[in-house]
Formats: sequence, structure tokens, C-alpha cells
Amino acid sequence: MKPNESPERKKADPARREGPEVYAINRGQSGWTLSRRSLFSAAAAAAAVPKRSEAAACVAGAAAHDGGVTSLVISPDGRLLASGGGAMNPEIKLWRLPDGALLRTLAGHSSGIDSVYSLAISPDGRLLASGCGDNTIRLWSLPDGALLKTLTGHSNSVYSVAISPDGRLLASGSLDDTIKLWRLPDGGLLTTFTGHSNGVYSVAISPDGRLLASGMSGGTIKLWSLPDGAVVKILTGHSNSVYSVAIGPDGRLLASCSVDETIRLWSLPDGTPLKTIACGAQSVVTSPDGRMLASGNWGATVKLWSLPDGALLKTLPEPGDVAVNSVAISPDGRLLASTGLAAASTSGLIMLWSLPDGKLLPVCLQDPAAICGDVKSVTYTIAGGTYTVPFGQPIPTGATCTCNTVSGSLCSGGCSLVYYYPN
Repeated sequence: MKPNESPERKKADPARREGPEVYAINRGQSGWTLSRRSLFSAAAAAAAVPKRSEAAACVAGAAAHDGGVTSLVISPDGRLLASGGGAMNPEIKLWRLPDGALLRTLAGHSSGIDSVYSLAISPDGRLLASGCGDNTIRLWSLPDGALLKTLTGHSNSVYSVAISPDGRLLASGSLDDTIKLWRLPDGGLLTTFTGHSNGVYSVAISPDGRLLASGMSGGTIKLWSLPDGAVVKILTGHSNSVYSVAIGPDGRLLASCSVDETIRLWSLPDGTPLKTIACGAQSVVTSPDGRMLASGNWGATVKLWSLPDGALLKTLPEPGDVAVNSVAISPDGRLLASTGLAAASTSGLIMLWSLPDGKLLPVCLQDPAAICGDVKSVTYTIAGGTYTVPFGQPIPTGATCTCNTVSGSLCSGGCSLVYYYPN
């Protein structure tokens, strides 16, 4: 419709109802501009599409978060991906796997300069824990996303959270130089581990629940017995901050990555150094069978390594030129999720890869609220999930367009406003 023309006027004039039209209003340097797109072909094609089977491949400008994505975790049943936002937008988003539908957005952490640095899901898949730069941990129920409790006690950013295999303990590492143990599901504080001389960036719990590994900003890794918190071993070798630690599924191997641009492999529980890999990584995760290590790297790549020898298997290129903040592998070992940042942009991306071949999957995890700029898209819901696709792509039978100017609603996508008429 024209900028000064109401939906009611267009409905009342038969000459103006010649067919479906889409108008996109986009904000540019010179102000707001209006463009028109016809959906004749899309409407015809939609009738031939029985249902939504997988999300479309991402188009330029697509984004999962408005800002960076700082953390990822996949549920024990492999059907849910949770992502934590950064860059002053600490939202958590829940996505359906494998098709990438956005299910809901969880807000609650304080905005400002904070990020959701870490996420963990309980073994039964019913509880999500999030650690944030606002010094708090929040507990959420799954799959509905209701906020259950906010845990306070840390005096600085919470960089890492981990849940024990029996689901009864939550460990949190903070830049306040402490690790705290919390009782689940009620969130009662059990004890505080002290002894780190610098901030704790990462924590991981062994599969038997008897050992906790922590990496700190000074380069030291400590092994603690659970639940008492006695220091079992101190591992030295890294020369700078240890950003991520991961324990293998048999509990006999520890992987760590550091700002010193190395990944180190250690035997457990004795802590003997096994291998040093030259790689500037920010995050590491082991596969469920213990035969592969994935690392998210400073050079905008994901690397796959064989275990226990540490040989490089494959390099997966990410878009942009920034570090991959987080990587996660599904419980069946067939899917890898990684974070990214669009080139010359603050748009946070989430990529899905098949394993073990490392093939990029044509699935787009996109939130219309994270779109910014001149991206033109159609948003619809079906089977409880939200999808955003480029103009002209068919909308499945049974899907509901989320924007309809006839009823007066307006779709806002970051810096972009999109009108649809008729639905």
C-alpha cells in the first residue's frame, strides 16, 4: 500500500485488490524507502508444498541474534538447541533441531554490556542453566522456557556453568576467582571453591560426577574432587588464559584451549600431558564417542581433530573474520553447531554441520527480530516454530503469516519494517 493509504481503503476498493502484494519499508542513510514485491508465484507454489521439512539456507543479512552469539548447548535428546546472545543483548533463544525453527526467546538477564557466556542443560532435558555477565545464573524450565530462579552470589561475570551427570549439582565459574556449587533443582548454594588467583573462564564435570576441571585466566587448570572441593591436581603448561575445558565421555581425557594459541590434551585423573596442538582456539568440545574433538577458533574456522592422537581431520570455514565463540555436538554425534559473526556486521550467526564429514547444512537459524538493514523477508509460523525466508519463497500449506496489515499488525525486524497485504 502507499504510505498514506490505509488497509481499510484498499479493502473497500475492488480495483485495488488485484492480488497479493508485499511492501517492504527499509531504513537507510537517506531515511525510509518503500518497495513493492509481487507474491503471485509464491502463492501458487505454496499450494504444492505439503509441509515444512527444513529451513531454507540463509540469505545475506540473516541473523540468529542481534549481536554476537556467545554460547550454545544441545539437549540430551538432540531435539533442541539453546543459544546465548552477546554484544549487550543477553537473550537466550530456543531452536528446534534439525530444521532450525525458532521456538521462543527467553529474556531476563540484565542488558547493558553483558553476554550469556555459558549454557548447560540437565540430563533429563527439563532444566536450562545460563551464566551471564550480570553476575547471575538463571534456571529455566524446558521446553516452555519459564524462568524458575535467579541465583546470586558471584561478584563478577559468570563465564561458565556445568551440570553433573546425575542432574543434582550445578557448578559455576566466575571472574570473581571462585567456583560455586549449587543444589538442583532448587538452586541452593552448597559451597564455594577458592584458590584460583585469577578469574575462572571454564568448568567441566567428569562423566562419573566425581571430578571437576577448571581453567583460569592465568593459564592454570585445576582438578577438584566433587562434592567436597579438594584440589586433586594443578596442571601447568598453558602460558595464558584457558578459555575452555572439555572432558571426554570415558572420563580419561581432558582437552583445553588457551589464548596462548594451543590446544592441550591431558590424561585423567593423573593430569599427565599427552599432546600440544598449535591452534588458536576459543572453545573445545569432544564427540559422544570420544573419537573427535571440535574447536572453535580465532581465525573464523572450526577444526575437527581425531582423538586421542590430535591429528587434524578437517577445517570448516566460518563466515566473517572473528572467533568462533562456541561449538556444540549433538548426543548422537551427527550434528555440530557453531557460532559466527557476519562479515562487517554485528549479526550473530549459528551454523549447522553434519558429522563426521563436516558438511555445512542448508538450514537457517534466523530470528526476524535480529534482522537489520535492507533484508527483505517473509515470516511465518507452523507447528509451533517460526521461520523467516526471502521474499518469493513458498510458504507451506497450513502456515500462518505473522504479519498482516489488514488486521493492523506490524512486523518489526531489527532496523527493518515489513508490511504484508493481504495475508
